[in-house]
Amino acid sequence: MAFDPKLNYGDELSNDNLRNIFKCSPQGGMRKSNKTNTLLLISDNTQNYYNDRWDGDIFYYTGMGLEGDQSITFMQNKTLAESNINGVDVFLFEVNSPRVYTFIGKVKLVGKPFKENQPDKNNNLRSVWVFPLKLVNQIITLDQFIKKQQLEEKKIKKLSLSEILKKAKKANKVPGKKEVIAKVYERDPSISAYVKFKANGICQLCGSPAPFKTLSNEPYLEVHHVIWLSQNGEDSINNTTALCPNCHKKMHILNLEEDKNHLLKKIYSANN
Repeated sequence: MAFDPKLNYGDELSNDNLRNIFKCSPQGGMRKSNKTNTLLLISDNTQNYYNDRWDGDIFYYTGMGLEGDQSITFMQNKTLAESNINGVDVFLFEVNSPRVYTFIGKVKLVGKPFKENQPDKNNNLRSVWVFPLKLVNQIITLDQFIKKQQLEEKKIKKLSLSEILKKAKKANKVPGKKEVIAKVYERDPSISAYVKFKANGICQLCGSPAPFKTLSNEPYLEVHHVIWLSQNGEDSINNTTALCPNCHKKMHILNLEEDKNHLLKKIYSANN
């Protein structure tokens, strides 16, 4: 019977959480648990020992062994190579901050493992085994994907400029792709038209004219819900305003109380 850890994509766990849920070892990048019949794959982005990467919906995971040539019959390399026939459930985690394990999902081997050359922990070139994996019935939401991207960018910003440049030069020139789902709200077009008409081409936060006009010669402003729809805000004229792109982005990044109060007062004044 398949093991269900009852985790969702993006859940962040500690090392103790991993041990308690999967009954596995507290160490290593490939952790086999006989008690739950699982294999945990840890892709640590805070280290530079392995070249794990996404390419489309395939994740290429580098096998076990920090120094010298790897063997596909060595310990958990063999377990992963035979995972489609040995009944072991395989789960992928990524580490973007030290000691924080982000759950990616259950994965399966979708192609033959292959060899490639990678530097080991001493920067000596060696032969490694790479395992092509794919998520199993895992739905990734757009919000979860964006959160993961933000966490990775936050981690990168802690590095020195020379370290960032080194990583940038090694980055794949062809970006990976992932399929995600997005939850969207059906907004009433009459509300959007009303708030833009009332704004008359002027941003309701900074007071500046729209930065440009559309092809239909209308001032370009964006509709914003002061109390976000995702936070149970209403799609009504009493919660909606028109902003320039800069202020709209500011509201979604900072969402300052003083700005929210300013907008709500302005909305109330316009509608009463």
